[in-house]
Amino acid sequence: MENIENFNIVFIGSGAISTAIGNVLSMKNEFDVSLLSIEEDVVNSINQNHINAKYFPQIKLDKSLKATMDKGVLSDADIIFIGIPSNIVVGYIEKHKDLINSTSLIVNLAKGFGPDHKTIPQGLSRIVPNQIVSMKGPSFAREIISNMATGLTVVARRDKSFPLFEKIFENTSIYLDFSTDVVGVELASILKNIYAIIVGIVDAHYDSPNLRSLVLTKSINEMKYLMTRFGGKEETMFNYCGFGDFSLTALNDLSRNRTLGLLIGKGFFTADISEKVTLEGKIATNIFIEEIAKKRHIKTKKLMMKELYKVFNEEYYDITNFVNRILSTNGH
Repeated sequence: MENIENFNIVFIGSGAISTAIGNVLSMKNEFDVSLLSIEEDVVNSINQNHINAKYFPQIKLDKSLKATMDKGVLSDADIIFIGIPSNIVVGYIEKHKDLINSTSLIVNLAKGFGPDHKTIPQGLSRIVPNQIVSMKGPSFAREIISNMATGLTVVARRDKSFPLFEKIFENTSIYLDFSTDVVGVELASILKNIYAIIVGIVDAHYDSPNLRSLVLTKSINEMKYLMTRFGGKEETMFNYCGFGDFSLTALNDLSRNRTLGLLIGKGFFTADISEKVTLEGKIATNIFIEEIAKKRHIKTKKLMMKELYKVFNEEYYDITNFVNRILSTNGH
């Protein structure tokens, strides 16, 4: 185990998740933690007032947490956490790869597809020689910033970095489990958004614990089936990144994708809303049905996901029949 005292840790992004995890690590007073931002007002707010006024205006941050707009901090980083939207992660690293030391550990926090419908680790490994790790799990940033106990799955192709993460997050509010199933973990973090929308639509129509549990079970089985068709492992569903992240996203109204399902179910979702808001679940549903399933020869006719695809893409879909239709699906 390498000496981690005075480790230089940089978060790309100064949004909610970067600020929250960065603050947790800063509170240990063992590391030099910086948030690399493009927002001058956020940088000034953190450095001058120890508050991220844009994302957590009521929460005092640890005084050692710094923010900067100087991309040069990447050159000295021992660990680089990526906390920006999934669709721009690979392009950002491609643009700035000359600033990144080849020995830096790169940690992806984003959940979603990269370019060409590849996972983000696949995209990153093609452009930089660094070891790529991901952290996924049931993690609302406002809970992390409040030091509520939170579980995250650390995943990498090789397990040599796992002891390092245990040491870094030791004695914090973040609890870790570990996996080498990169494909399964990445897919779980994408699929959970799709099935959270389905649960939201169901809950908008019926406040029924029986029905909710039925649909949750069907969702978990579909997720497990799709993960294994891509070479992922069934047991990944039992990591924090699997059942934990799905249940958080599907059952809590802080979740954007569950909220989208509730809006659809109650008839409030419109094309105008869709165009203005980045909705990970809708994007992922279309990619899976239109692109990935065809390439993998996965039959989608009997999947609940296919019915959700119809909701998004049929102009006159009758949402009142959605629940009956997904109940009539027989799975894979």
